[in-house]
Amino acid sequence: MRLPRLAIENNQFTTAVIALMVLFGVVSYFTMPRSEDPLVSLSGTSIIVVYPGASPVDLEQLVVDPIEAVLNELEDIKAIVSDIEDGIAIIEIEFVVGSDDDEKYSDVMQKVNSLRAGLPADIMELEMIKWSISDTKIMQLAIVSEKASYDEMQTEAERLEDLLEIRYGVTDIEIEAYPRQQVKVAIDLEKVSAMGISLWEVTRAIQAGAADIPGGSVELGDRKFTLHTSGDFASVEDIRRTIISTYAGKVVYLGDIADVGYGYEDDIHKARFSGNRAVWVSFSQKERTNIFRVMDGVKLALEEFESSLPSSMTLETVLDQSVSVSDRVDGFFVNFGQGVILVGIVILLALGLRASAIVMLAIPFSIAIAIGLVDMNGFGLQQMSIVGLVIALGLLVDNAIVVVENVSRFILMGHSRFDAAVKGTSQIGWAIVSATATTLLAFMPLASMKSVSGDFIRSMPMTVIYCLSASLLVSLTLTPYLSSRFLKRTAQKKPGGARRLLNSFIEDRYSRSLGWSLKRPRTVVALALVAFVASFALVPVVGFSLFPKSGKMQFLVNIWSPEGTNLAKTGKISEYVESVLEDRDEVVHYAANVGSGNPRIYYNMFSPSNRPHFAQVFVQLDDIGSDRMAVLLDELRSEFERYPGARIEVKEFEQGPPVEAPVAIRVIGDNMKTLKTLALDVENIIRSSEGTVNIYNPLGTSKTDLHININREKAAILGVPLVDIDRTVRAAISGLPVSKYRDAEGSEYDIVVRLPIDTRPGSGDLDRIHVASMLGRQIPIRQLANVEFKAAPVKMSHHNLERNVMVTADVARGYSIDRVTRDVVQKLDGYSWPSGYRYYVGGEAESRQASFSGIFKAIVITIISIFAVLVLQFRSYRQPFIVFAAIPLAFIGSILALLVTGYSFSFTASIGLTSLMGIVINNSIILVVYTNQLRAEGTGLLEALMEAGKTRFVPIILTTATTISGLLPLTLAGDEMWGAMGWTIIGGLVVSTVLTLIVVPVLYMLSERGRDRLTYSS
Repeated sequence: MRLPRLAIENNQFTTAVIALMVLFGVVSYFTMPRSEDPLVSLSGTSIIVVYPGASPVDLEQLVVDPIEAVLNELEDIKAIVSDIEDGIAIIEIEFVVGSDDDEKYSDVMQKVNSLRAGLPADIMELEMIKWSISDTKIMQLAIVSEKASYDEMQTEAERLEDLLEIRYGVTDIEIEAYPRQQVKVAIDLEKVSAMGISLWEVTRAIQAGAADIPGGSVELGDRKFTLHTSGDFASVEDIRRTIISTYAGKVVYLGDIADVGYGYEDDIHKARFSGNRAVWVSFSQKERTNIFRVMDGVKLALEEFESSLPSSMTLETVLDQSVSVSDRVDGFFVNFGQGVILVGIVILLALGLRASAIVMLAIPFSIAIAIGLVDMNGFGLQQMSIVGLVIALGLLVDNAIVVVENVSRFILMGHSRFDAAVKGTSQIGWAIVSATATTLLAFMPLASMKSVSGDFIRSMPMTVIYCLSASLLVSLTLTPYLSSRFLKRTAQKKPGGARRLLNSFIEDRYSRSLGWSLKRPRTVVALALVAFVASFALVPVVGFSLFPKSGKMQFLVNIWSPEGTNLAKTGKISEYVESVLEDRDEVVHYAANVGSGNPRIYYNMFSPSNRPHFAQVFVQLDDIGSDRMAVLLDELRSEFERYPGARIEVKEFEQGPPVEAPVAIRVIGDNMKTLKTLALDVENIIRSSEGTVNIYNPLGTSKTDLHININREKAAILGVPLVDIDRTVRAAISGLPVSKYRDAEGSEYDIVVRLPIDTRPGSGDLDRIHVASMLGRQIPIRQLANVEFKAAPVKMSHHNLERNVMVTADVARGYSIDRVTRDVVQKLDGYSWPSGYRYYVGGEAESRQASFSGIFKAIVITIISIFAVLVLQFRSYRQPFIVFAAIPLAFIGSILALLVTGYSFSFTASIGLTSLMGIVINNSIILVVYTNQLRAEGTGLLEALMEAGKTRFVPIILTTATTISGLLPLTLAGDEMWGAMGWTIIGGLVVSTVLTLIVVPVLYMLSERGRDRLTYSS
């Protein structure tokens, strides 16, 4: 290899190139984006249909089924899921990973818009939302007041919005939890009935009055004039003056038959901050921006806003994600710094001051170059990329250690520093290129995984790849040059104490152990195989999981009152929850939402909206630690379970892609009555499984509706179209937006026709409603229909166009999700399912299967790729199999480490195992390559194996020790997500290193001894 000689001879050029790359990395570090988690987007769209007054059955037949039918015509569909409740339906279509998000969103819009004319005309809202994780709110603010009106709070919120939207990186500002103003038209039903005016005459007159049709233009001489016609309403008084009809020879204005004026919409979302009335202002950060720089500008805006905020209001911070990002980034860098110190100590003890200094320089140079590449390729600094730096820390000195160790050996043999640097590096140059290539090949499949989990973790393997590539460059250029200048000219006669102990161990215990093993090769191989097979038996004991809890000192309390409960009653339950939280010293503050979920402040959190029977409380805790938090959550669950008539669940934030629930069972079938019975049985099965909490069965409660049974024959005889009855009831009871009004300041308001403003609709109001026949007669609704109470489905769901119900549950801390799910599935398999009905396991089990299948493919690709590289290097098919012996040996150590530490085999643990494959193979490569070199020089097989083992013992032990040292602080930090990965790598490294130094020489001997006639004397 000529690169080391060129680097040493052209040292100024080498130094300049490395310096420029390092400088680019340093600049990138201070300018690159920072966030808490990777920005990952699922490819999909949500279609939200709001149809007030429509039952789930009506929505299913009139809206959901037609939309699902046209969506099902699209390509690359992963799933279509619909949830249908009173007045609202949400249809979600998810596409396979790798689909073009923009193209698929455009396809969905085209399909739904093509169907729009065939949907009910009085749908209030049909909205399509493209899925994105990047719209997570990085800050949630509360404007709090018990005295100010909502108008005043809204005004201040909009002023704050104006200040924020001009700041760097701020986007998607939302103001929530205040009632919007409307122009309400409260019809006096008795008057319109007496005058023979129908509601639809009123709505048509308002719509006509609001029409602003351009009149075109005319030319007079050389000038052109635009014609303006009547235009839309200029004031609320104009609305009152709208001509509706004539009665008794007089013009009837809208103001004669209705109260017209400003009013608030019906309450749909109320908010409180620590018990006080509040309005939320939240915002996201733009992609590729630095959250800390964003917050610098935001803080200036908040100071300006607070200085002029009326004394009746206060501004409170519900959530500032930059604090969490700072804590996480700082925590990772503390782990990184601790790892650097440990690596430095290990190298110093083994190599001495000068050699260790040369090796340690590889760390900052490689890291700086890697950070520049991370930034250049669009990955910011977040937990995944920083963990990649931590994983690479111990690996990136491996090449430098091998180079310095070999150069020192040549100096010991009497070569000059220049010749020692050239010959020492050239001798093992291709070996470290091959070893680095195999490690890179272990991470590359992880970086190319086609799944949501793959997108989530992609920046981690890419960061490792950048680091290792940089370290290879440094070790082949800068390290030989520094070795040729700064290593001692003469070898140290008496090595340091740590090195003496190591040398003594090599000559004594290791030599005897290796010699014993080489005499009994089949026994050693048999023992290794037994240990490998036995480790598989431990896998079910260890268990599986996907992603752990987030570890944040935050959680949610979800409140579900019975279906049909109004907002006021749900608010009372929320007040009870708030009172419990208020008494807990661990709670810093809480944000309560009644009728809707909290703004989206966590990347995989999706909360329902416009649900009068739902409330959600976001809780911020003091830094009490995960153990104390677990105790607190268990205490709260126990207390909330005792509350009658509502389901109150405590939910922690979890890492990874969004999952419906840890345990989720879909029951699939057609008949709603049968589904309800089966869902109740499944609920009881889940409840009987130890470790399940927050069990939710959507059909577990019943609901009663008022049904208007229309006498179709009578309606036909009297000339009343059925659709007019439906529309009239809807307009009178639910209110119907019929047009828009824009005031002089540009603010836009809905014009809503409904019953009188100050009353809530009751069943008695049906007696006041009249509908016009085709002959103009006003006929009371009661003459055409009777009203009865009738049981109705609470909620309906579809999964891939089939009716189903999903029963979900969380899993308490200390319980394995895998074991709990297996227990539930075992019981479900023993259940007697009716013909045409079945169950399907969703939740974490489904996501884990998809994620682990991606990992399995990555492992297969890794093995094939590494094997191909080794075949090219060794020009043999036997020796790659010898090198591969390190992989099963590593698996033994990984499983034992997880078993001892209590971690399950999670997705991050599988990442550790895949990464480990490339790491442990390096040790085997070093042994086999040097053995081949010795044999090429004429050394006998046994002598070569003994010499190779003893000579490469120190580099192998050192590279293992540095890798472990780099990972140890992160592993011991207590983070559930990275602890499993750390122990997987550490356990695998420890066991594989010890066994590789014995098993690989034994396998080499078994493979090659048939070619040699050997004698061995002990």
